[in-house]
Amino acid sequence: MAVPDFQDIMLPILRLAAEGEQSLNGSIEKLAEEFQLSQDDLNELMPSGSPKFKGRVSWAKTYLKKAGLLESRKRGFFNITERGLEILKGDPHAIDVDFLMQFPEFAEFRGGSGKPRKTRKKLQKRTNSSRERLTPEERLERAYDELRKGLAAEILDMVRNSSPEFFERLVVDLLVRMGYGGSREDAGSAIGRQGDGGVDGIIKEDRLGLEVIYIQAKRWNSSVSRPEIQKFAGALQGKRAAKGIFITTSNFTEGAREYVSKIDSRIVLVDGMQMANYMIEHGVGVTEVASYSVKKIDNDYFSE
Repeated sequence: MAVPDFQDIMLPILRLAAEGEQSLNGSIEKLAEEFQLSQDDLNELMPSGSPKFKGRVSWAKTYLKKAGLLESRKRGFFNITERGLEILKGDPHAIDVDFLMQFPEFAEFRGGSGKPRKTRKKLQKRTNSSRERLTPEERLERAYDELRKGLAAEILDMVRNSSPEFFERLVVDLLVRMGYGGSREDAGSAIGRQGDGGVDGIIKEDRLGLEVIYIQAKRWNSSVSRPEIQKFAGALQGKRAAKGIFITTSNFTEGAREYVSKIDSRIVLVDGMQMANYMIEHGVGVTEVASYSVKKIDNDYFSE
């Protein structure tokens, strides 16, 4: 049997999760048996050199998580959610991208307005017409954007399930890669001063150390609201500091962002998805598996 499409994997992996907590590698073995895949099927590779079936299982899991049907409670494992159980109670014949578009979180993840889509037929017509209007370059850009969003979501899950000590090291690595902190040793000695007047640590703004930036790093799941930012701003004033970075694995409320825009201190808010995208951009916790070069005609060469 040929390697199934990632959408064909969605319902089986959801049913598998209903049996209990699953790991990615363990689910791959069970799904391979369910789909009766041969060793040759399992050895089939993508152009990048990565296993095709493993990649499709991983993407099916990512899509189900973005739709709120699966969740990660610890690193490397996933569980079914209450929403996922409710879907299975309806005994669906299949789960695919169109089916998942009924959930606002997934619609937003796919780049829409975040409003659920109720009519499958209309959605299919819109999707097909949209694809017909896109140029090959635009389709490539859209595919790249989707890959990056999926990777960022996976990174954020890993970070949220990591230890506080790991998160502390990650913040140091990221800021140094972004050009702050001087050397890795200098930055490492400055971060991690828990309870220091409402500040978690300091880091040099540049390699010369002409000015320092104060850091607040929170590995949270709940939103960071205005009172937390006010505490941080007060700590900066107490130290006569003008600049600070508040980085979290969750997100910030509108009230928190509005407050930052009106105060004299310069505080940069970095939420979980921004952090994950910075990690991708600066090569922290990720590795390159493939590179594609898009070329166009050099008109100067052909001019006579």
